[in-house]
Amino acid sequence: MNTILKKSDSFYDVYERRPGADKLTTTYCPGCGHGVLHKLIAEALDDFGVREKTIFISPVGCSVFAYYYFHTGNVQVAHGRAPAVATGIKRAHPHSVVISYQGDGDLAAIGTAEIMHAANRGEGITVFFVNNAIYGMTGGQMAPTTLIGQKTMTSPRGRTVNNEGFPICMSEIIATLKAPVFVERVMIGDTKSTMHARQTVRKALKLQIEKNAFTFIEVLAACPSNMKMTPSRSRQWVKEVLADYFPLGVKKDVSGEFERKDLSRMVVKNSELHDALNIETAKVDSEKIAPYREKIINEEIKIAGFGGQGVLSLGTVLSEMSMRHNYEVSWLPSYGPEMRGGTANCSVKISKKKIGSPLVANPTILIAMNRPSLDKFEHDVISGGLIIYDDSLIDRKPTRDDVDVIAIPATKIADELGNTKAANMIIVGALIEYKNLMSQEVVLESLGDVLKRKNLVELNQKAILRGAEFIKNLKK
Repeated sequence: MNTILKKSDSFYDVYERRPGADKLTTTYCPGCGHGVLHKLIAEALDDFGVREKTIFISPVGCSVFAYYYFHTGNVQVAHGRAPAVATGIKRAHPHSVVISYQGDGDLAAIGTAEIMHAANRGEGITVFFVNNAIYGMTGGQMAPTTLIGQKTMTSPRGRTVNNEGFPICMSEIIATLKAPVFVERVMIGDTKSTMHARQTVRKALKLQIEKNAFTFIEVLAACPSNMKMTPSRSRQWVKEVLADYFPLGVKKDVSGEFERKDLSRMVVKNSELHDALNIETAKVDSEKIAPYREKIINEEIKIAGFGGQGVLSLGTVLSEMSMRHNYEVSWLPSYGPEMRGGTANCSVKISKKKIGSPLVANPTILIAMNRPSLDKFEHDVISGGLIIYDDSLIDRKPTRDDVDVIAIPATKIADELGNTKAANMIIVGALIEYKNLMSQEVVLESLGDVLKRKNLVELNQKAILRGAEFIKNLKK
C-alpha cells in the first residue's frame, strides 16, 4: 500500500484568502514557529474528523494569518479579544471546536484580562499561545515575555527588572486557577520537542472535543527575522535561552477526574429568558400590523445631531416600533462625553432578514438634525437613498442630486407645539408616512410603553401626527 504525503485537508489547497499574486506559499518567515504549529493543529483536526465544525479565532499579530490557510470557520477579532469572542462562539455553538490562537504580545499584554476571565470560567475552548518573546508582526517591540537583557526596538539597551519588570509566565498563572483542565508549555526547537508538541496539541483538542474542557498550550517558538538570527540559530536560542526562563512541562492536568461540561445548558432560550426575567411581551393588534407582514424592507438609517436633540431617542422609538411590527432590528449609539451640546448619532437597521452587523456605513436613509451632521454624512448615503434634514436649523440644502431630499422645519413645528424637544418625534411621523414603514396607529398606541417620561406622551403623539401631516401636504 502506497502512502501519499500531502497537505492536510484542514489547509486550503490554494490560499485564495491571501492578498497578492502568490496563492501557494505562506507569509511566514523561514524558521517561524507558526507554520509548524499550524501543521500540528491541522493534522489533529483531520485525524479527529472535526474540521467542518472547527472555528478559529484570529486576533492581531502574526496569529491573524491563520485566516489565510485553515479551511475552517474563522472569526477575526481586535487585539487581545480572542478569548472573549471565543466564549461567545462556543456558547452559541456548544458542539463546535473553538480555537483561540494568540501570540504573546496579544494574549499577555492587551488581552490579559480576557484570557484570565475565560480561563477562570473554564470556557470549553482550546488556547494556543505562541511565545516568541517579542512583538513579531509590528516591528519587534518588547513583549510581556521579552527576557531580561533582551534587546528590542523599544528596549534597545535590553529589558531591565527595575524599568520594565520581569517577563510574565502565563502558563504558571493560568495553572493557579481552578477551572482550567490542562495547561502545558512545549516548544518547537528540534524534532524531539516538536513531536512532543504534536502529542500535546492533540491532547488539548481531544479534551475539548470529548469533555468541553478549557485547555491552554503555550508554545515556545522562534522569530528569526526580529531576532536577526538564522532559522537554525534562532531555534537553538529557543532551546538554550527561552526555555531556560520558561521551563517546559505540564503545569496542570486534572483531565482524569474532570467530567464532561454540558455547555448546552448555558444556551438559554428566549422563552426561558423571558420567564426568568419576568419580561412581558408587548401586546400588538395583529390585524393592524398585518399589511406589513409581507412588506419587503431593508433600511439602514443614520440619525445624527447634537446631544439633547433626542437623536438617540429617535432611533430607539424607530427600533421599538419596528420590533412591534415583527421586523429584525438593530440600534447602535455613538456619542461624545458631553450630556448636552456634544455630537451624537445612532445607527438603526430595519429588515425582514437577519442582521449580521449593527454598523451603518452607507445609509439608505440619513436624518440630519444639524449642519455638522449633514456635512459629515451626506456623501455616505447610497444613490437612490433619502435625506431628511431639519431646515429650521440647517442653512444649506444637500448637494446630492441622486437621492430624495425632504426638508422639514422640525424644530419650528415643535416650537409651535410648545416644546422644541419634540422635533425628533416630528421626524418619526414624517419618516413613517413617507416610507410607509409601519402602522401609525400602532406607533401612537405604543408610544407610552417606549418613552421614559410618561408626561410627554401626549405631546409626542401630537408631534408624530404633525410630522405625518407635513408629508401628506408635501405630497399634494
